[in-house]
Amino acid sequence: MKQMNERPVILVTGATGAQGSSVAGALLQTGNWTVRCLTRNAGSEKAKALQQAGAVLVEGDLDDKESLLRAMEGAHGVFGLTNFWEHYEKEYQQGKNLIDAVHASGVAHFVYSGLPGYQVLSGGKLSVPHCDIKAALEAYSSSLGLPATFVHIAFYYENFLSFFPPRRGEDGAFYFGFPQGDTPLAMVTPEDMGAIVALIFDHPDIYTGKTMGVVGEDRTCKEYAAIMSRVLGVTVRYRHIDRDVYAGLGFPGAEELANMFEVQRLHIPHRRGDLMNCWYMNPRMQSFESWLGKNKSIFLQVLNEKEYA
Repeated sequence: MKQMNERPVILVTGATGAQGSSVAGALLQTGNWTVRCLTRNAGSEKAKALQQAGAVLVEGDLDDKESLLRAMEGAHGVFGLTNFWEHYEKEYQQGKNLIDAVHASGVAHFVYSGLPGYQVLSGGKLSVPHCDIKAALEAYSSSLGLPATFVHIAFYYENFLSFFPPRRGEDGAFYFGFPQGDTPLAMVTPEDMGAIVALIFDHPDIYTGKTMGVVGEDRTCKEYAAIMSRVLGVTVRYRHIDRDVYAGLGFPGAEELANMFEVQRLHIPHRRGDLMNCWYMNPRMQSFESWLGKNKSIFLQVLNEKEYA
C-alpha cells in the first residue's frame, strides 16, 4: 500500500537513449519523483547506471502492451518516446501501444516527444515519415483526451558527429551540406532536454495541453560552420545541396532527409520563440559553441577519420 511520504512515480520510456536518459537524470535531480525506467534489458550497463543513480528499473517493450501496463501501474506521469530510425513504420503501432496503455492506466500527465507533421506543413507535397508518424501519434493522443504535453526537440548538435560530419575537401577545408539553404536550422543537445521536461512535470497546470519546442540555437548553417571553424581551428564551410540532388544520393533515408530539410527551408522560417522560451525555462542550456568546446577532442577525431570528399 502506498505510504503518504512516497514520491509519485514517473515512468520514463527510452530511458537508456539520449532523450530518455536526460529526462531520467533531470527528474532524479529534482528529488520530487520516484523515477521508474522502462528498458528491454535491465542488465545493460546504461540501465545499471540509471539504477545506481536512484532509478527503479522495469523491463518492458513497446511491442508488448501488457508489459507497458505493468510498468505504468500506479504511475502519476509518463515520458513517452518512440524511435522511427530503429523501427521505421512500426513506430506508429508502438506509439499506439504506449498511448493506449497511458489511457488505460489513468496517467495524470503524459509527456510525449513528438514532432510536427511535415506533410501538413508542405501542403501534402513532401512526406517525412519520422516526423509525420509522431504527428499522427500526437493526434491520436489528443483524440483520447489524454492530459498531455508534446515536446518537439530540434536537430541534435550530435548529428554533426554521426549523420552529417564535415568531410575534408581537396582544398583542405571541411564541408557539410544538405537542403537547408539560408533558413536558420534549430538545434540543441538532448542533454538539455531533461531539465525542460522536469519543469513540465513539476508544473502540469501551466504545460498540460501545450506543445513545447526544445531549441538551444537557431542559426544559419553558415553561422554554424563559422563557429566550428573558430572553435576547432580548421576551416569548415556549408554547401547548400538542392533537394532533388540530395534525394538522389542513394543512401538509406536520403529522400526523407532531403524532404525534411526542404520543408524546414520553405516552411519553418525560424524558431526564435522556442529558443527564448527554453533559455528562460533552463538558463543552463548549452549554446552550440559551448557544446562544441566541451566536445572538441571528439569532434576533431571524427574529422580526422573522414576521407577526402
